[in-house]
Amino acid sequence: MEPFTLLTFTIAYAIAVLVPGPGVAAVVARALGGGFKGAFPMVLGILAGDLVYFVFAVFGLATIATLFGPVFVLIRWAGAAYLLYIAYKFWTARPGAEQMKPKNEAWLKTFLAGFSLTMGNPKTIVFYLAILPTVIPLDQMNPVAFGELTAIVVIVLLLIGCGYAWLASAAREMFRSERALGRLNKTAGAMMATAAGLVVFQH
Repeated sequence: MEPFTLLTFTIAYAIAVLVPGPGVAAVVARALGGGFKGAFPMVLGILAGDLVYFVFAVFGLATIATLFGPVFVLIRWAGAAYLLYIAYKFWTARPGAEQMKPKNEAWLKTFLAGFSLTMGNPKTIVFYLAILPTVIPLDQMNPVAFGELTAIVVIVLLLIGCGYAWLASAAREMFRSERALGRLNKTAGAMMATAAGLVVFQH
């Protein structure tokens, strides 16, 4: 694919990922509550959801996404419910470094929370099913171009998502007192609840 086309897509995609939304709020909240390692599975889940919509758009499956709209609504509500559960765990955790991440935390659950968040995020749907076809000539798609675009999606989202997680995790490490850690728990809980609300009410 033409270098200019790839550059245009990279810029458009980077802007879409950088703009704060439910995904950014959830990743930051997870990093504040459980450090970088606690947020990384959520970043991977968000990436997986992005790749699903990317494949839909590239292979002309926008119609399928529309037909299965009710399924995506259910996914959105399930993801929001889990985010609220995490928010509750953060909000009620006792101050202390060992309490910063919810008990019984599961890598797969965190990954699925990020995945369902992306699948129910209207911004992601709009970008891949509406904006992407105007930036990329999908009728000229071939295996090489598909590989190039996929690589851009993976690299850009991982860099930005991990960047947000690292910054939030670094801020978390600056606080050592029980009072400060308690406030971070509350902050993480509030941000996670906000992310859940954005997932449900964004249209």
